[in-house]
Formats: sequence, C-alpha cells, structure tokens
Amino acid sequence: MSSSSPLSNESPSLSPPEAVSRYGSRVRRLASTLRSPAQFLSFWIAIALPFLYVPLLVNGLGSAPVALAFVTLLTLNVFALYIGHGYNQH
Repeated sequence: MSSSSPLSNESPSLSPPEAVSRYGSRVRRLASTLRSPAQFLSFWIAIALPFLYVPLLVNGLGSAPVALAFVTLLTLNVFALYIGHGYNQH
C-alpha cells in the first residue's frame, strides 16, 4: 500500500532564496508599473500647490495654524518636486 496522501502537494516547494527572488521580481515589476503614474501625479501636484500659497501669504502668516498650513504645503511641494522631477524626460 502506498504511503502518499491524496492531498499532498505535487509541486516542489521553493527554497527561501528562490521565494525571495520571485517576490522581489514582483515588487520590482509593480514599482516599474507605478513609477510613471506617480511621477505624472507628483509633477502636476508640484505645479498646482504654489497656487495655494497665495491666499495664505496675502492674509499673512501671523497665526500658528496658518503658518503650519504654509509649512505643510511647502513640505508637500518639495516631496512632489522630488518624486515628479523625472516626469516626461526621454
């Protein structure tokens, strides 16, 4: 009588390095797929954010919440510029 189970998995299991390699290739493929849309979106956010500075600067940065909003927008603009700087460069 055979000792094999009808529920056993016939496919060979992956060794840890092979599993990491396969997972890494999927992550790289996903990152490659998302790079262009992320650069596109970040580029246009970096273009649009300075228009939000105008009302803050016109009214002045005298209060803490307004100054915090300005610094937050400025920080977001720097990150958007960094991520979107390579958009549409061939």
